[in-house]
Amino acid sequence: MSTVAFPSTTVDTPAQTAGAGRPAVIRSAQDVSRIVNAGAAKGSNARIVIAIALGGVFLDAYDLTSLAYGIKDIARQFSLSPVQVGFVSSAITFGAILGALFGGYLTDRIGRYRVFMADMLFFVVAAIAAGLAPNAWVLGGARFLMGFGVGLDLPVAMAFLAEFSRVAGKGNKAASVAAWCPAWYAATSTCYLLILGLYAILPEHHLGWLWRLTLAFGAVPAIAIILVRSRYISESPVWAANQGDLDEAARILKRSYGVDAVVERSSEPVKAPRAASWRNYGVLFNRTYRSRTILAATIGAASSFGYNAIIFGLPVIITSFFHQGPLTTIVAALTLNLAFAFVGGLIGVRTAPTVGAWKMTVLGHSLQFASLIGLALIGKPGSGVLVVLAILLLGGYLFGQGFGPGSHSMTYASLSYPTSIRGIGVGFNQTLVRSASTVSLFLFPVLSAALGTKVFWVIAVAPLTSLLVLLAIRWEPSGYDIDAEDYLDPLAVGGRSVNAVNA
Repeated sequence: MSTVAFPSTTVDTPAQTAGAGRPAVIRSAQDVSRIVNAGAAKGSNARIVIAIALGGVFLDAYDLTSLAYGIKDIARQFSLSPVQVGFVSSAITFGAILGALFGGYLTDRIGRYRVFMADMLFFVVAAIAAGLAPNAWVLGGARFLMGFGVGLDLPVAMAFLAEFSRVAGKGNKAASVAAWCPAWYAATSTCYLLILGLYAILPEHHLGWLWRLTLAFGAVPAIAIILVRSRYISESPVWAANQGDLDEAARILKRSYGVDAVVERSSEPVKAPRAASWRNYGVLFNRTYRSRTILAATIGAASSFGYNAIIFGLPVIITSFFHQGPLTTIVAALTLNLAFAFVGGLIGVRTAPTVGAWKMTVLGHSLQFASLIGLALIGKPGSGVLVVLAILLLGGYLFGQGFGPGSHSMTYASLSYPTSIRGIGVGFNQTLVRSASTVSLFLFPVLSAALGTKVFWVIAVAPLTSLLVLLAIRWEPSGYDIDAEDYLDPLAVGGRSVNAVNA
């Protein structure tokens, strides 16, 4: 892949502007993008906006994970067959497929803020309905609605993370987007902590309420986000500028980015960014974006297929390893998430600006593949040594997920496209990713019942496939000014190979 040389420009950072005692001058959407890329002023709300966006990711992960432990109780309470368990489990991802398809378009069309607030309402209503579900049909419907909210949320959350961060240096766009991963695992761990707490305080004859309380709790953080939205969160300044509203972009820069900006109307013609349209799905496959789209989709789908099978089946897998009760299962699952997945996610954030996304994703997939092959070879461990080894291999898989594809599947999905098509790009990616999740969540109970631990051979195909595509397409998004592509001649846009990451 060729390297793109962008027009040489000099941009004062917010700190330099403030120190000089003069406001930043905005003549075009490109100027707004440059100001954002230079970094927020100290004391601004940009980090709070990023934290709120990560709160949306937290909800996504919590809602997807919250059914994992309780599915056995649900199957028993509603007398479900393995196929029916698969349908209930995958209902949320069916909803996420449609939500991502429409959410990506709406994020580009009506803006980040409006879509973000709409999906919070989905989370509140769906969580309460799922917790009160009288039968499997209502539970499946509530989970489908919840999934639609998840699908809406990820494109807009990724847009916020990318469009409120600097382009290079510590805490750059790649690091901010990669932070979705530890947020995801923090939510997963919170879910297990909540289950552990409820398990400790509920009377034994009321343990059947455990899954209901866990699902309903998802409404609590959603309500909290809704309550703080008006004070801190606003529209993306780059998106507002791309719509031609430079005055609104200047107000957002002042409110959320801590930058004083004045608008000067330019008499020179300015290239307008691409307008939001359903046709932009086709743009993802033009000469510029085709290889990036294929790479992002492969990483996302492979990561989702394997991770959902492992994380959803974790309680079942651990139970078969330890042959003990639910308390041991909960504690072991929580420990694995915190010690391996969450720590790996933090490493992914820390290394994004320096090592880059490509190398870390390759390393993560390699560790996952080796871990799955090891689990398949061990099978059902009989001795204590093999049990310990199997648990470590599960941890190795989650650790590789954390710093590799877990962190950077969204880096590739978000930072392979400029602002004008970022929502569409993430939405399309998530449509494919959630399709892989649906297949994984539906097939895992069936394949696990039929194959036992040999199911690890099937799961291992996912990281291997992604590894091969990564070796063929060496695209490195970290540190690359992707938003500048909105203002360049399409024929001049190329990309940057992984070999240029530290150039």
